[in-house]
Amino acid sequence: MKFGLIGYGLWGPHHANALVKTPGIDLVAIAAASENSAQRARKDHPNCAVSVGYRDLLARGDVQAVVIVTQNHTHREIACAALEAGKDVLLEKPMSTTVADCDAIIAAWRKSGRMLTIGHEFRLSEQWGRIKGIVESGTLGEPMHALVSLFRFPYRQGSGGWRYAPERVGSWILEEPVHFFDQLLWYFEKWGLPDRVRSFANAKPGRGPGMLDNLTTVLRWPSGLYATVNQTLAGFEHHHVMEIVGREGSIRSWWSGAMDRTLHPTFEFKIQKKGETQASLVKIERSGELFELEDQARRVLEAFTKRQTVVSPEEGRRAVAICLAAERSAVEDREIELKL
Repeated sequence: MKFGLIGYGLWGPHHANALVKTPGIDLVAIAAASENSAQRARKDHPNCAVSVGYRDLLARGDVQAVVIVTQNHTHREIACAALEAGKDVLLEKPMSTTVADCDAIIAAWRKSGRMLTIGHEFRLSEQWGRIKGIVESGTLGEPMHALVSLFRFPYRQGSGGWRYAPERVGSWILEEPVHFFDQLLWYFEKWGLPDRVRSFANAKPGRGPGMLDNLTTVLRWPSGLYATVNQTLAGFEHHHVMEIVGREGSIRSWWSGAMDRTLHPTFEFKIQKKGETQASLVKIERSGELFELEDQARRVLEAFTKRQTVVSPEEGRRAVAICLAAERSAVEDREIELKL
C-alpha cells in the first residue's frame, strides 16, 4: 500500500521511519509545513516526493493512505481534506482540539467511505496493550481502581512555539493525558463509560489557558470503579506508572527513560493474580513510543487492507471530550457530568 506522510516536525521523522520499516508499505510522498522541514525530509528520504503544504500530496493518484502528524489545530482541515480526496487516514492524537471538530471529521469519514483510525498507539504497546486482556479475563476480579501517573520534563516548544500557544495546541491535557483517558476507557470497556470527572490543576506564572503544569483528574464509573490520572510537566526525565486494582488481584507497571523517545528505557510489569499471595514478573521484550509507532504501522496496514480500523473515530472523540471536561472541571472547580 502506498502511503503519504503529512507533517515532518518532531514526530514526523519517527513516523516516516516506522512506515519505511514496515513490509507492505511504500512511503512515496511527504508533505512538510515549511521549506526547512521539507529539506530535512528530502535528505532523510531521497526517494520520496517532498512538497511544502499538503495539497500536492493529496492530489497524487498513487497515494492510497496518509498519516497526519501535524499541529493539533490543523487536524480537522487536513483530515477532512484527505478523506474527501479518497485516502485512508491514520490521524495522530488528539483527534482534534474540540468536540465540534471531531464531529466534522466523523461526518467527512462517513461520507467518504474510507478508513479512519486515530493514533492512540499505547494500545499497541507490548507493555501497556496487554493490560486490557488481563483486566477482561477476570484475572484481577472486578476492577475497582486505576492510577496513571506521568512525571516528566516540560514540553518542547514545537515549531514556532505551537505547543505553548493555546489556539494551536488546544490544551496540554490533549497532549499526553488524552492517551491515558483512551487507555482507561479501552481497558474498562466491558464496564461501560465513566459518567463523572473531577480535576485539580495549577500552572506556573505566565501560562496561557490550558497550559497546566500539574493535573490530577478522577474519572468515576456508575459501578463505583474510579481512576486517577496524574501528570506533572515540571519534573525531569520521563517516568510513567500504571496501576490497576481488582477485587482479587492487581497490576503495577512502570516505564522510565531520559526522554520519551529513548530506545533504551527501563521498565517493569508485575501482576498478582487471583488466588496468589505474591506478585510475579511479566516478561516484556521492548517498550517505548518509537517501538509502538512501528507496531502501529503494521497494524494499520493490516486493518486498512481488511477495510477495518484500529482505534475508531468515535473512540478518538470520547478521549477528546474527556480532556475538555477535565480542563473545564479544573477551571470551574467542580465535578462535571460526562455525556459520552
